[in-house]
Amino acid sequence: MNGELDDTDLRILNALQRAGRMTNAELSEKVHLSPSACHRRVQRLEREGYIRDYVALLNARKMGRPTTVFVEITLSGQSDELLDRFEREVAMIPDVLECHLMAGSFDYLLKIVARDSEDFSRIHRRHLTRLPGVAQMHSSFALKTVFKTTALPV
Repeated sequence: MNGELDDTDLRILNALQRAGRMTNAELSEKVHLSPSACHRRVQRLEREGYIRDYVALLNARKMGRPTTVFVEITLSGQSDELLDRFEREVAMIPDVLECHLMAGSFDYLLKIVARDSEDFSRIHRRHLTRLPGVAQMHSSFALKTVFKTTALPV
């Protein structure tokens, strides 16, 4: 962690991670600062890149995407051109929420949301099988999400 963050900054970041829509007045009260001092700190944290963005986290089940599938992908090669091409193309698949370059027994791990197994079959046929350089693919369906957070430990 950056040494430039003090305890007040950390309290602000922690509070905003859990409730990003709170007003500056609510935040300032929660972190025990005046509203103007709190606002200046939030602006600095945004400017310095500690706060990347503000988003609405949607309920996948309510949005008709209750099925989460993790896909391990092994590529046929490791050239920069192939990796770059794969990463560009996988980023264009709307059903892919995350793509991670991995160290270990496979090259990429994808997190995909789908309506059901039939919908995942569509995603697999139309998108995943057409990705460049794919040598192997292993899919695992999540049975239950036991724990999930977007909050980083601060």
